[in-house]
Amino acid sequence: MIVGIVGKIAAGKTTVAKFLEEKGFCRVSCSDPLIDLLTHRIDAYSWIPELPEKTEPSRENLIEYGRHLKETYGEDVLIRLALDKMRHCRNVVIDGVRSKGEIEAVKRHGGVVVYVHARPELRYERLIRRGASKDREIRSFEDFKAMDDAEEELYHTSTLKNLADVVIDNNGTLEELRRRVEVLMKELGVV
Repeated sequence: MIVGIVGKIAAGKTTVAKFLEEKGFCRVSCSDPLIDLLTHRIDAYSWIPELPEKTEPSRENLIEYGRHLKETYGEDVLIRLALDKMRHCRNVVIDGVRSKGEIEAVKRHGGVVVYVHARPELRYERLIRRGASKDREIRSFEDFKAMDDAEEELYHTSTLKNLADVVIDNNGTLEELRRRVEVLMKELGVV
């Protein structure tokens, strides 16, 4: 079973992926192969498209290198790399699917695509609470909105909702989200 998780910044994609991981899925992010290639941690892969100059995996470097890989090796390259990294796993959840091509790749591999939705204000609050280093430059809701708009322009994330097999609303509590994921697992026949 392959599950691809799509959604806007801080919508709860990683939280959903972690819930699936608790149920026995191997969790990988679409950015993991980028980070691994940029930092030269490639032992988990049976193939790599290219090895770039070793550098810091900042948000900008990840976006730039990801764009380069997709233009050079196809829109599905990150899905192929993520699945290769997890090739020894029976069930895989891929966090951070970001494009139509990646969604199509998940589905080509027999996977299910889940879109996680949450209001912008709630996503901003979550982003501030998580305090991730990749979010350092966000100091206000306006900064968040600008980054969210830039990602929307780059990936058209809101339109990807229409391509998902399932939409999970994450405007409630963590426990409500957990229950929604458990219902999804039953529907998929995993639990």
